[in-house]
Amino acid sequence: MKDAADHLDRYFDNLAALRFDKRRISLGVLESDSRDDTFKLVKARLKELGRRYRRARAWKRDFGYRIPDGVPRWTEQVQFMRRVVLAKSRNHLLFRALDDEEWVLWLDVDVVEYADDIIQTLINTGRSIVHPNCVLDYGGPSFDRNAWRGPGPAFLSDLRAEGDLVEIDTVGGTMLLIKADIHRDGLIFPAFPYGRGNPRVRPGVPELETEGLGFMARDMGHRCWGMPNLEIRHARK
Repeated sequence: MKDAADHLDRYFDNLAALRFDKRRISLGVLESDSRDDTFKLVKARLKELGRRYRRARAWKRDFGYRIPDGVPRWTEQVQFMRRVVLAKSRNHLLFRALDDEEWVLWLDVDVVEYADDIIQTLINTGRSIVHPNCVLDYGGPSFDRNAWRGPGPAFLSDLRAEGDLVEIDTVGGTMLLIKADIHRDGLIFPAFPYGRGNPRVRPGVPELETEGLGFMARDMGHRCWGMPNLEIRHARK
Protein backbone atom coordinates (compact mmCIF):
# COMPACT_ATOMS: atom_id res chain seq x y z
CA MET A 1 0.00 0.00 0.00
CA LYS A 2 1.07 3.54 -0.72
CA ASP A 3 -0.90 6.73 -0.05
CA ALA A 4 -3.93 4.50 0.42
CA ALA A 5 -5.75 6.13 3.34
CA ASP A 6 -8.80 6.95 1.21
CA HIS A 7 -9.12 3.33 0.05
CA LEU A 8 -8.80 1.52 3.39
CA ASP A 9 -12.45 1.48 4.49
CA ARG A 10 -13.66 -0.04 1.23
CA TYR A 11 -10.71 -2.42 1.04
CA PHE A 12 -11.35 -3.95 4.45
CA ASP A 13 -15.14 -3.85 4.01
CA ASN A 14 -14.78 -5.88 0.80
CA LEU A 15 -12.57 -8.40 2.58
CA ALA A 16 -15.13 -8.70 5.38
CA ALA A 17 -17.88 -9.38 2.82
CA LEU A 18 -16.08 -12.39 1.33
CA ARG A 19 -18.04 -15.64 1.71
CA PHE A 20 -14.96 -17.54 2.80
CA ASP A 21 -14.17 -18.77 6.30
CA LYS A 22 -12.32 -15.82 7.86
CA ARG A 23 -10.45 -18.09 10.24
CA ARG A 24 -8.76 -19.60 7.18
CA ILE A 25 -7.55 -16.22 5.90
CA SER A 26 -4.26 -14.62 6.96
CA LEU A 27 -3.75 -10.96 6.11
CA GLY A 28 -0.39 -9.38 5.36
CA VAL A 29 0.07 -5.71 4.45
CA LEU A 30 3.22 -3.87 3.39
CA GLU A 31 3.17 -0.06 3.31
CA SER A 32 5.85 1.93 1.51
CA ASP A 33 6.76 5.58 1.01
CA SER A 34 3.37 7.08 1.84
CA ARG A 35 2.88 10.78 2.38
CA ASP A 36 -0.38 10.17 4.21
CA ASP A 37 -1.03 8.11 7.36
CA THR A 38 -1.74 4.79 5.64
CA PHE A 39 0.53 2.76 7.91
CA LYS A 40 -0.81 4.33 11.11
CA LEU A 41 -4.38 3.63 10.03
CA VAL A 42 -3.62 0.02 9.11
CA LYS A 43 -1.80 -0.56 12.40
CA ALA A 44 -4.82 0.79 14.28
CA ARG A 45 -6.99 -1.91 12.67
CA LEU A 46 -4.73 -4.88 13.42
CA LYS A 47 -6.23 -5.82 16.78
CA GLU A 48 -9.74 -5.97 15.32
CA LEU A 49 -8.52 -7.75 12.20
CA GLY A 50 -6.66 -10.27 14.34
CA ARG A 51 -9.90 -11.23 16.05
CA ARG A 52 -11.66 -11.78 12.72
CA TYR A 53 -8.96 -13.49 10.69
CA ARG A 54 -6.49 -16.28 11.30
CA ARG A 55 -3.65 -13.79 11.37
CA ALA A 56 -3.24 -10.08 10.57
CA ARG A 57 0.14 -8.37 10.31
CA ALA A 58 1.53 -5.21 8.77
CA TRP A 59 5.02 -4.01 7.95
CA LYS A 60 6.60 -0.79 6.71
CA ARG A 61 9.44 -0.79 4.17
CA ASP A 62 10.32 2.47 2.46
CA PHE A 63 12.32 2.46 -0.77
CA GLY A 64 12.74 6.21 -1.11
CA TYR A 65 11.01 6.27 -4.49
CA ARG A 66 8.25 8.58 -5.60
CA ILE A 67 6.91 9.37 -9.04
CA PRO A 68 7.54 13.08 -9.72
CA ASP A 69 4.59 15.32 -8.92
CA GLY A 70 2.27 15.79 -11.87
CA VAL A 71 3.51 12.69 -13.70
CA PRO A 72 0.86 9.93 -14.11
CA ARG A 73 2.01 6.55 -12.86
CA TRP A 74 1.50 4.96 -16.27
CA THR A 75 3.90 7.39 -18.00
CA GLU A 76 6.46 5.39 -19.95
CA GLN A 77 9.59 7.04 -18.56
CA VAL A 78 8.78 6.10 -14.95
CA GLN A 79 7.72 2.51 -15.58
CA PHE A 80 11.05 0.74 -15.18
CA MET A 81 11.93 2.12 -11.73
CA ARG A 82 8.31 2.12 -10.57
CA ARG A 83 7.97 -1.56 -11.33
CA VAL A 84 11.36 -2.41 -9.85
CA VAL A 85 10.11 -0.94 -6.58
CA LEU A 86 6.76 -2.73 -6.91
CA ALA A 87 8.56 -6.04 -7.40
CA LYS A 88 10.76 -5.44 -4.37
CA SER A 89 7.70 -4.48 -2.32
CA ARG A 90 5.84 -7.65 -3.27
CA ASN A 91 8.87 -9.79 -2.49
CA HIS A 92 9.40 -8.16 0.90
CA LEU A 93 5.76 -8.83 1.75
CA LEU A 94 5.92 -12.40 0.47
CA PHE A 95 8.98 -13.31 2.53
CA ARG A 96 7.54 -11.77 5.67
CA ALA A 97 3.90 -12.83 5.43
CA LEU A 98 3.93 -16.36 4.01
CA ASP A 99 3.86 -19.00 6.72
CA ASP A 100 1.94 -22.26 6.31
CA GLU A 101 -0.80 -20.98 3.99
CA GLU A 102 -1.90 -23.06 0.99
CA TRP A 103 -2.62 -20.15 -1.35
CA VAL A 104 -1.45 -16.56 -1.78
CA LEU A 105 -4.00 -14.02 -2.99
CA TRP A 106 -2.40 -10.76 -4.10
CA LEU A 107 -4.94 -7.95 -3.86
CA ASP A 108 -4.18 -4.30 -4.54
CA VAL A 109 -5.69 -1.72 -2.21
CA ASP A 110 -7.34 0.21 -5.07
CA VAL A 111 -9.42 -2.73 -6.31
CA VAL A 112 -12.86 -1.55 -5.25
CA GLU A 113 -15.33 -4.26 -6.29
CA TYR A 114 -15.37 -8.01 -6.78
CA ALA A 115 -17.73 -10.93 -6.18
CA ASP A 116 -18.01 -12.14 -2.59
CA ASP A 117 -17.25 -15.71 -3.71
CA ILE A 118 -14.24 -14.84 -5.87
CA ILE A 119 -11.77 -16.85 -3.80
CA GLN A 120 -13.81 -20.01 -4.34
CA THR A 121 -14.17 -19.21 -8.04
CA LEU A 122 -10.43 -18.80 -8.53
CA ILE A 123 -9.53 -21.91 -6.53
CA ASN A 124 -12.19 -23.99 -8.28
CA THR A 125 -10.50 -23.46 -11.64
CA GLY A 126 -8.00 -26.08 -10.52
CA ARG A 127 -5.15 -23.88 -11.78
CA SER A 128 -2.11 -22.88 -9.73
CA ILE A 129 -1.75 -19.32 -11.08
CA VAL A 130 -4.92 -17.51 -12.08
CA HIS A 131 -5.86 -13.88 -12.62
CA PRO A 132 -9.31 -12.26 -13.10
CA ASN A 133 -9.95 -9.43 -15.53
CA CYS A 134 -9.47 -6.06 -13.82
CA VAL A 135 -11.46 -3.26 -15.50
CA LEU A 136 -12.64 0.26 -14.77
CA ASP A 137 -16.11 -0.47 -16.19
CA TYR A 138 -17.74 -3.87 -16.49
CA GLY A 139 -17.57 -5.04 -20.08
CA GLY A 140 -14.89 -2.49 -20.89
CA PRO A 141 -11.23 -2.91 -21.76
CA SER A 142 -8.81 -4.45 -19.29
CA PHE A 143 -7.31 -1.93 -16.88
CA ASP A 144 -4.61 -4.30 -15.67
CA ARG A 145 -2.62 -4.60 -18.88
CA ASN A 146 0.18 -6.59 -17.31
CA ALA A 147 -1.80 -9.76 -18.03
CA TRP A 148 -1.46 -10.66 -21.68
CA ARG A 149 -0.72 -13.28 -24.27
CA GLY A 150 2.04 -12.64 -26.74
CA PRO A 151 3.21 -11.78 -29.15
CA GLY A 152 0.34 -9.31 -29.71
CA PRO A 153 -0.03 -8.63 -26.97
CA ALA A 154 -3.66 -9.63 -26.42
CA PHE A 155 -5.13 -8.53 -23.07
CA LEU A 156 -7.86 -10.35 -21.17
CA SER A 157 -10.60 -8.13 -22.60
CA ASP A 158 -9.41 -9.21 -26.06
CA LEU A 159 -9.84 -12.87 -25.11
CA ARG A 160 -13.44 -12.87 -23.82
CA ALA A 161 -14.73 -14.88 -26.77
CA GLU A 162 -12.28 -17.71 -26.02
CA GLY A 163 -14.14 -18.67 -22.84
CA ASP A 164 -13.96 -18.27 -19.11
CA LEU A 165 -10.43 -19.63 -18.65
CA VAL A 166 -7.60 -18.93 -21.06
CA GLU A 167 -3.87 -19.49 -21.00
CA ILE A 168 -1.80 -16.30 -20.86
CA ASP A 169 1.92 -15.54 -20.82
CA THR A 170 1.95 -12.95 -18.05
CA VAL A 171 -0.22 -11.87 -15.15
CA GLY A 172 -1.22 -8.68 -13.41
CA GLY A 173 -1.11 -8.07 -9.69
CA THR A 174 -4.37 -6.26 -9.02
CA MET A 175 -5.77 -9.64 -7.97
CA LEU A 176 -3.70 -12.76 -8.47
CA LEU A 177 -4.04 -16.22 -6.92
CA ILE A 178 -0.91 -18.37 -6.70
CA LYS A 179 -0.40 -21.77 -5.11
CA ALA A 180 1.84 -20.99 -2.15
CA ASP A 181 4.22 -23.88 -2.78
CA ILE A 182 5.19 -22.32 -6.11
CA HIS A 183 6.40 -19.26 -4.23
CA ARG A 184 8.19 -21.56 -1.78
CA ASP A 185 9.88 -23.25 -4.74
CA GLY A 186 11.36 -19.90 -5.74
CA LEU A 187 8.79 -17.97 -7.77
CA ILE A 188 9.25 -14.25 -7.09
CA PHE A 189 8.47 -10.93 -8.74
CA PRO A 190 11.66 -10.16 -10.67
CA ALA A 191 13.03 -6.72 -9.86
CA PHE A 192 15.25 -7.05 -12.95
CA PRO A 193 14.63 -7.75 -16.63
CA TYR A 194 13.61 -11.37 -16.99
CA GLY A 195 13.07 -13.62 -19.99
CA ARG A 196 15.50 -12.22 -22.51
CA GLY A 197 15.74 -14.71 -25.34
CA ASN A 198 12.23 -16.03 -24.79
CA PRO A 199 10.45 -15.63 -28.14
CA ARG A 200 7.24 -14.58 -26.39
CA VAL A 201 8.85 -11.67 -24.57
CA ARG A 202 8.15 -8.37 -26.32
CA PRO A 203 11.26 -7.23 -28.18
CA GLY A 204 13.07 -4.41 -26.43
CA VAL A 205 10.77 -4.47 -23.39
CA PRO A 206 12.23 -5.73 -20.10
CA GLU A 207 9.68 -7.90 -18.32
CA LEU A 208 9.59 -7.02 -14.64
CA GLU A 209 7.39 -7.66 -11.62
CA THR A 210 4.18 -9.54 -12.47
CA GLU A 211 5.04 -9.91 -16.14
CA GLY A 212 8.45 -11.22 -15.23
CA LEU A 213 6.77 -13.59 -12.76
CA GLY A 214 4.71 -15.02 -15.61
CA PHE A 215 7.78 -15.91 -17.63
CA MET A 216 9.61 -17.20 -14.55
CA ALA A 217 6.65 -19.43 -13.71
CA ARG A 218 6.75 -20.92 -17.21
CA ASP A 219 10.49 -21.58 -16.83
CA MET A 220 9.66 -23.42 -13.59
CA GLY A 221 7.13 -25.62 -15.39
CA HIS A 222 3.91 -23.78 -14.52
CA ARG A 223 1.34 -22.10 -16.71
CA CYS A 224 -0.57 -18.89 -16.07
CA TRP A 225 -4.30 -18.56 -16.62
CA GLY A 226 -6.66 -15.64 -16.98
CA MET A 227 -10.42 -15.34 -16.57
CA PRO A 228 -11.58 -12.78 -19.16
CA ASN A 229 -15.21 -12.92 -18.08
CA LEU A 230 -14.60 -12.78 -14.33
CA GLU A 231 -14.33 -9.04 -13.87
CA ILE A 232 -13.18 -7.03 -10.88
CA ARG A 233 -13.32 -3.25 -10.77
CA HIS A 234 -10.45 -0.86 -10.10
CA ALA A 235 -10.71 2.67 -8.73
CA ARG A 236 -10.41 5.42 -11.32
CA LYS A 237 -7.79 7.24 -9.25
